[in-house]
Amino acid sequence: MAGMDFFIRPATGTTSADWVRIPDADIKVRLTRRLTRTIVRGEEGDNLHDEGSESAIYTISGEMQLDEYKRILAMFRSGQPCIHDPFEERDVKVVFASMEYDGSNESFKFELIEDIV
Repeated sequence: MAGMDFFIRPATGTTSADWVRIPDADIKVRLTRRLTRTIVRGEEGDNLHDEGSESAIYTISGEMQLDEYKRILAMFRSGQPCIHDPFEERDVKVVFASMEYDGSNESFKFELIEDIV
């Protein structure tokens, strides 16, 4: 879904003024389960065990000005920010897995991970 507003705030943020809005962002989410696989030699096959937890990986891309990038970079370096998940409409605590910014065309790409237990 292209053209969505992306909202992020620092871990220390407590008011609505702390949220940074990035308009027209491309937002993708990928959910994965944690599984344990035990290979049983000489018997009927593998045992697959669902550990009952999952991770959500958010990939956000788009364009932003340098001032906004600097605000996000401060969040990257200072703990676990919160984002607003537009699909489930809830606030989520995440960690940055990676961050890219191209100053020549002001494009960015973030990968954020939410660990769900």
